[in-house]
Amino acid sequence: MTSPTQLQFDLQGMTFAAQAWGQASKPPILALHGWFDNSASFFRLAPLLAKEFYVVALDMAGHGLSDHRPGVEPYNIWADIGEVFGIADALGWGQFSLMGHSRGAVIAMLSAGTFPQRIRKLALLDGMYPEPVDPQKAPEQLARSIQDTRRERRLRTYDSLEPMIEVRMEGFWSLSRLAAETLVERGVKAVDGGYCWSSDPHLKAASAIKLTREHIAAFMDRITAETKLILASEGMAKAFEQRTSGLSAPQPVVVTGSHHFHMEADSCAELAEILNQFYAG
Repeated sequence: MTSPTQLQFDLQGMTFAAQAWGQASKPPILALHGWFDNSASFFRLAPLLAKEFYVVALDMAGHGLSDHRPGVEPYNIWADIGEVFGIADALGWGQFSLMGHSRGAVIAMLSAGTFPQRIRKLALLDGMYPEPVDPQKAPEQLARSIQDTRRERRLRTYDSLEPMIEVRMEGFWSLSRLAAETLVERGVKAVDGGYCWSSDPHLKAASAIKLTREHIAAFMDRITAETKLILASEGMAKAFEQRTSGLSAPQPVVVTGSHHFHMEADSCAELAEILNQFYAG
């Protein structure tokens, strides 16, 4: 399997890490991983796109090898959107395509609605937009966020990588051993007594504010990029109708597999074929 090039960016006092596949002269795609994953999430898919495209997979703030946000603020998703365009600027990209998985798909969709003129094509992998909330629940949301950020969060230490691999394999969305090993390799750090996760525990804190259906619709209405929504048959496809109730959404393509279908051999080839055709069009 093709080894990626390691990249690093300094942006607004933080250091971000990324991995790149393909030649920088090819049309660019910025890939955004899901919650508590990292750029290794694209280890299997990106090489299948790299013949025709330059794929840069970012470790989002608080994930992988990228810095944690300073202080104890929650990881509000709008900060990630600013960083998406900051990284694109650092790469010298005026216009580029986005590919996001899960939480990364949410960030990609909101990014495409924020600066629509900069996004050429938008691929959403088993994710689309944040779960909307009623405006009346905003005070409760803020209270929960403040309580969460004040809570002391201690990182568990593991004496070896094996139990960490098992945690990822047996999580809410199960993973094959190779996929789990790949995420763990980039998602842990050595500490006294063994290893702990490198991701920021404050990622578990509730967002200060969540978007309403009207907010989400406003972002979606501004998107001009051609959009491809691809759902996993054993992932978000099961809840698609319920989650999109009252909101417009592109007709999804459903690929057999679980939530991390882009990391698994039995579904990745089909996914790559769809994406290569989409980005080349």
